Amino acid sequence: MFWFTLLLLQAAVAAQIERGEALFFDSTKGCASCHALKGRGTAIGPDLKGIGSLAPPAIAVAVRSTITSYVQNVKLKSKESFPAMPGAKDEKTIDLHDLSKTPAQLRKTDRTEIESMSTNDTWKHSDIAKKYTDDQMADIIAYIRYAVTGTPKSVDPSAVR
Repeated sequence: MFWFTLLLLQAAVAAQIERGEALFFDSTKGCASCHALKGRGTAIGPDLKGIGSLAPPAIAVAVRSTITSYVQNVKLKSKESFPAMPGAKDEKTIDLHDLSKTPAQLRKTDRTEIESMSTNDTWKHSDIAKKYTDDQMADIIAYIRYAVTGTPKSVDPSAVR
C-alpha cells in the first residue's frame, strides 16, 4: 500500500509540473515571453534560477508584485515612448526589448534616435500574473522550482495566496 500511495503522489507532482510548464510557456500570457527556463523562452527578463530555490510564497510575491527596476522608460526623438529592457549595444545601436508588445518585441535602435532613457518606477509584470488562480500559481511555481533544481516537489496552493 505504501508504494502505491507513493506512486500516486509522484504522479500528482508530475501533473502539477506539467500544468505549470504549460502555463509558463503559454504564448498569450505566459512567463516565457520574457523569461527562459531549460533552454526555452525569451531570455530578456532576469534569470529565474535565483528565485527557483526560494519558498513558494516568496516566488508568488515576486511574480505578482515586482516592480521591475531593470526596465527603462524609453523616449524616442519621434516622441514615441515605451517600457523596454535594454540588451546588447555597440557604439551606434542598442537592442531594446519593447515591453509594450506581447511577446516583447526586439527593436534595434540607433542611439541617435533616443531622446532619453530613465529608470522605471511604474512598469510591473503584466496584470495577467495577478489573475492566476492559487492553483495555477502553485503549478507555475512547481515548474519553476523543478526547472531550476531538478527536484520534483508539489506546491500547495494555500501556500501562494
